[in-house]
Amino acid sequence: MKIAVIGGTGVFGERLVRLLVRDGHEVIVIGRGAAAIDRLMAELGVIGLVLDRTADLAPLWALSPIVVVDAAGPFHAYGADPYRLPKAAIAQGVNYLDLADDAAFCAGIAALEVQAKAAGVFALSGVSSVPALSSAVVTALSQDIKEIDTISIAILPGNRAPRGQSVVDSILHQAGTTFGTVVDRRAEPRRSWSHPQYFSLGKGMIRQGWMIEVPDQRLLPKHFNARTVEFRAGLELWLMNYGLAALSWLRHALGLGMPRWVVGAVRLGAGLLARFGSDRGGMVVRVTGKGPDGWVAKDWTLVVRKGHGPYIPGIAARTILRDVSLVPAGAGPALSAFTLTKAEAAMADLAVTLTQTEAPLLPLFRQALGPAFATLPEPVRATHDHAGPRRWVGLAKITRGRGVLARLIAVLFRFPAVGTDIPVTVLKTPVPGGEIWDRRFGAGLFRSHLRLTAKGMTERFGPMTFGLNLFVKQNALHFPVVSGRCLGIPLPRFLLPVSVAREYAYEDRFCFDVALYAPFGAGLIVRYKGWLYPDPARPLQAAEITVSLRQLRG
Repeated sequence: MKIAVIGGTGVFGERLVRLLVRDGHEVIVIGRGAAAIDRLMAELGVIGLVLDRTADLAPLWALSPIVVVDAAGPFHAYGADPYRLPKAAIAQGVNYLDLADDAAFCAGIAALEVQAKAAGVFALSGVSSVPALSSAVVTALSQDIKEIDTISIAILPGNRAPRGQSVVDSILHQAGTTFGTVVDRRAEPRRSWSHPQYFSLGKGMIRQGWMIEVPDQRLLPKHFNARTVEFRAGLELWLMNYGLAALSWLRHALGLGMPRWVVGAVRLGAGLLARFGSDRGGMVVRVTGKGPDGWVAKDWTLVVRKGHGPYIPGIAARTILRDVSLVPAGAGPALSAFTLTKAEAAMADLAVTLTQTEAPLLPLFRQALGPAFATLPEPVRATHDHAGPRRWVGLAKITRGRGVLARLIAVLFRFPAVGTDIPVTVLKTPVPGGEIWDRRFGAGLFRSHLRLTAKGMTERFGPMTFGLNLFVKQNALHFPVVSGRCLGIPLPRFLLPVSVAREYAYEDRFCFDVALYAPFGAGLIVRYKGWLYPDPARPLQAAEITVSLRQLRG
């Protein structure tokens, strides 16, 4: 089959060309540099064409390709008519694929659905590691999962893997910008290159990934009916990761643009560091949800060696092009366009190791309480029985102490301000070894990190970590403070706050009543009590808000 690859001399494009030649296709390499094209023509026996994709495309159509693959990019910079190439391909009756990783571009190609079907050709976008390969993995992992809770994806290349100009441009283009990602079925804002998390690639390879925007956050929630979808990317060297994180923070905080000299400086720095690190990288996909026997986590891990990482973005295109007769006419993102089995077969001649694992998940409070968890009222159990992020909404009444020490502590820990009928949102996010709780009272937000240790549950607020004695009594969950540390240094008991806190049920409602008292008998720091409703998709009605909170006052 005759296949034209635009950007066929680039980092990803050239490797796709090599894969297609191995598969026996007749390949047309298209680029703007004659020297690079001549090199591939001499080495691989391909057809070469010097052409700018923004110029007249007639020389391309004169070569009569069956499929055109756009491996150039960066796709976010395709100007006022970003779909010029796929529209032209459809008009010529030529099939079209691209390796786009830009979320808007990938999702937007569906606008060409009618034209593609009428012409009897396909136009697929995102035929790359995301969303084509990632969605194939999720499809395979979720076969016996009744309800997908969370999809987590990470791509973690080795530092010695070549980095193309379009990849660098794409990362820097979005660093510091804000995008939406679906968390518990609602869009949450995230800053690109933030919220780091560690991932294991096996055999001691631990890499850090940072949130960025790819098509998956827009497309996978609906495609798989998933409550939460996360994507992270990370570089092997901590200096590059934290350098990008600092650039992201500065750009966001100061409202800066991304001038060309910054892009050039980053490329120069990356080049100077290219000899460090390794040629090993990987991709991790995790699906969590309700299986036949309860919560389960399924992982698919790809580890690539010998510098073969840049071949992976072309695997999805290679898989599809091995049998285009299976691709229906139409236009859209490449979601579940092939099976994982076929994709893995398309990697058989590369230095990759593939593993797939499955393990039961036990939510944090089930682990902490053991059999006592089952004795809690159902509304209380529900707030703690989850394997992915959960959002709860309701109302609260806030009281604060008047003493100087109590006020100082309340300000230090960012406890909520005084008020009645204050809207409350609590987002609980499982993380390795614990959960992060984001409590929003009105416009104020304070966060804590709960972890389960060998000595029991701890809760950290900034530099302060408190040990909690969880127990169930009279159908309520109690969690008094029993120990404390400041920056890891143990606090004597006389410096500990006194916590009188419980979670309980009133009718079908989850209720909370938390009072914290300052040490030395300095009185109340803060007390917040109210209720939460577990359905963030249902708007709260005014009548039930008023009645329920009135019943809880006291």
